[in-house]
Amino acid sequence: MRFVLLWTTNNTAMRRALSIIVMLFFIIHCSLAQQSKKKDDVPPLVDPVTNCQLRYYYFPNIEAYFDAHKNIYYYKEDSEWITADEIPDGYRGYSLYNGVYVYITDYDDDLITQFINIHKKKYPYTKKGNRDIFTKADK
Repeated sequence: MRFVLLWTTNNTAMRRALSIIVMLFFIIHCSLAQQSKKKDDVPPLVDPVTNCQLRYYYFPNIEAYFDAHKNIYYYKEDSEWITADEIPDGYRGYSLYNGVYVYITDYDDDLITQFINIHKKKYPYTKKGNRDIFTKADK
């Protein structure tokens, strides 16, 4: 009741102070509501042996890469490397649901496509989708 009486009186200093407090509360509330955890705030996974970030996936059945840092795919089309947000539908018969992939643990720079010949030999793909490539890489 006392607050209502103070507000209704003609005390301009009290009105200004209260207005400033209300505005500050509103500004602080809005700024805290807009803060969110950014993707960059999360530290990347690092391979303990090679000390490289686990950044790339290699898909042996389509000889393509996925860059988890940039969220893009690298694949060949007419012998040219293409970057895209997703693999085109039906690309070499690939399906994300039954695809085989391998983490690249020994490289975390930007030019992963230069190692395609090494990765084709190191992680061969069989028509059965054999996952022996995981055990071969670990030995």
